[in-house]
Amino acid sequence: MTEQRKIKVAVVFGGRGPEHQVSCMGGGNMLAAIDRSRYEVIPVGITTEGSWVLVADDPDRLAVTDGKLPTVAAVAEPGSAVVPWSGTGVIATAPAQIPPLFGDVDVVLPVLHGPYGEDGTIQGLLEMAGVRYVGAGVLASAVSMDKEYMNLIFRSKGLPIAPFVVVRERDWPDVQSETLSVEAKRLLDDIEELGWPLFVKPARGGSSIGTSKAHTMEELRESIAMARQYDPKVLIEQAIDGVEVEVSVLEGVDGAPPDTSLPGQLLIDGGEEFWDFEAKYLDAASGMAIPAPIPDAAITEIRRLAAAAFDAVSCEGLARVDFFYTRDGEILVNEINTMPGLSPASYFQKMWEVSGMPFGQLIDRLLQTALTKRPGLR
Repeated sequence: MTEQRKIKVAVVFGGRGPEHQVSCMGGGNMLAAIDRSRYEVIPVGITTEGSWVLVADDPDRLAVTDGKLPTVAAVAEPGSAVVPWSGTGVIATAPAQIPPLFGDVDVVLPVLHGPYGEDGTIQGLLEMAGVRYVGAGVLASAVSMDKEYMNLIFRSKGLPIAPFVVVRERDWPDVQSETLSVEAKRLLDDIEELGWPLFVKPARGGSSIGTSKAHTMEELRESIAMARQYDPKVLIEQAIDGVEVEVSVLEGVDGAPPDTSLPGQLLIDGGEEFWDFEAKYLDAASGMAIPAPIPDAAITEIRRLAAAAFDAVSCEGLARVDFFYTRDGEILVNEINTMPGLSPASYFQKMWEVSGMPFGQLIDRLLQTALTKRPGLR
């Protein structure tokens, strides 16, 4: 009797975007948790320059150490610049060149966040290569990454969202200028109608990188300038007086509706004004209450809306949907993350663990769901 072949999984992490280090933490967490009795794991890193490299299969080196975040460059195998799966040598690829690995793996797990990973770019590359992968397709990834179009779709589907304004470079080309154009003044009127304070963020960003809170016009100018360091398009939102609640979502089995976890409420105890990068990944004082300490009726509605948001953007595989729950009991959808954080500090898997699904079982479900997909359009 021949031994059954293990399923080959390429775990891809790092990437060119600003969430490179967050992705590395998630990649290490995946390497540590995947069932090696069922899956043959091939760790692949994408450097900040865009090269694909063979990296050490060593999760400990992809963890936060003494406050220092991991990078692909720090775990790249010496002398290697991309992986040959025959084991006979190293084949280097230039940035943006499709690596030769795709013909040799059964499924790709792209633990990539933000631009150049979570935005439909790698999804399109994998579909052109005819390779199955975990997570949302090109359209859902692109739409969900761009908060302007995500909000437009949510609104068209009747989902409750907070008021927002989009600032493009052509509308407000120089936020430092004291003299604004007619178009910029009109845009400023729209912004002031939102009321103060305001949240300012890159329209296609994540992990709160480049996000800040503005209380005055001077702070608004500074916030827009900071957000533009990561994206020329900026989203400005009304600051909602309430708590942040998150829900983890999985694609339903055999065509069933999406499954939702118990919601969790974010707790900020480290002195941050909002749930910023420091609170998410480096502050041990911040955390999450699971289930969220809100009324049962609100929990039920938030889970319903999470599934509706998942379906609204035609999401697949997994997602985390974030909400605001206001003091008067109003529920607003904040955003959907089609490849949520999967580092040890992330709450996607923790919400599922409290809901009864261990991390190893969660990863297996994600991989098995991806393996049932046909390559190409679905």
